[in-house]
Amino acid sequence: MVTPDLLATCWTSAGDVMPARTGDRSPIGIERRIKAVAAAGYRGFGLNHADLVAARAEIGLSRLAELLATHGLVHIELEVLDQWWATGPVRAASDRVRADLLAAASSLGARHIKVGAGMLGDRYDPAVLRESFAALASEAEDAGTRIALEACAFSSMPTLEPAVQLVTDVAHPRAGLLLDIWHIYRSGMDYRAMAAIVPAEYLFGVELDDGSATQVGSGLEDTFDNRLLCGQGDFDVAAFIDAVAGLGYEGPWGVEMMSHDHRALEPEIAVAEAFDAAQRCLTTGRKP
Repeated sequence: MVTPDLLATCWTSAGDVMPARTGDRSPIGIERRIKAVAAAGYRGFGLNHADLVAARAEIGLSRLAELLATHGLVHIELEVLDQWWATGPVRAASDRVRADLLAAASSLGARHIKVGAGMLGDRYDPAVLRESFAALASEAEDAGTRIALEACAFSSMPTLEPAVQLVTDVAHPRAGLLLDIWHIYRSGMDYRAMAAIVPAEYLFGVELDDGSATQVGSGLEDTFDNRLLCGQGDFDVAAFIDAVAGLGYEGPWGVEMMSHDHRALEPEIAVAEAFDAAQRCLTTGRKP
């Protein structure tokens, strides 16, 4: 069995950073992160907006693209765009991030841009949401990339169903879904039920991690502070892998590792531990 490519999502290599406490910027230089991720065996690299803007200012997008290519990192993920349906100052701030991410996606050849769905309790007009999502997908197409919507358990789409509904209603080839085992598990959804409603043609990304059955703290605190390496928690990562594999997913598998312990490690050790754990689960968890 051939193990699929793995992609280190942005937080996996970012070091001691937690947005609610430290801001979004990684304290680790971009070249060190790229080298560490490649040395661990990954074939993909994720970068958030704050670190992307910093890298653009420090070395430029052309040099960033060169570094990624030189180190064999061919699957590039950018994140995160939120409030893409909003109005007023909130939308203006979102649009600035949108412009940066789309321009960088074109320069770097990003496979997708990850987008969010606000926070739990946010309200929106479904018609406006559909129109805004379709417009975003068209802009992504112009930039040569795709939009991957992640339904976080503490977002305005706390379960997968509304995200699937939006993607299928819009039915744009550049607008799809990203499935993170963390949020699927925290939403209480059975993995077989997940696979039953996800259209395979709209599955653009997958993320692996693990955790305890019980949430600790707020949803945001829990997702950033308490993740475990794949295979070390209660999420039954093998069952999730089998459910996704049954959809015929052939893209890279993201590894999204965030925790107090993970952030305390040197990046070279942190990304390698996360890679090895995910690879073990992929090797043993996928049915032939």
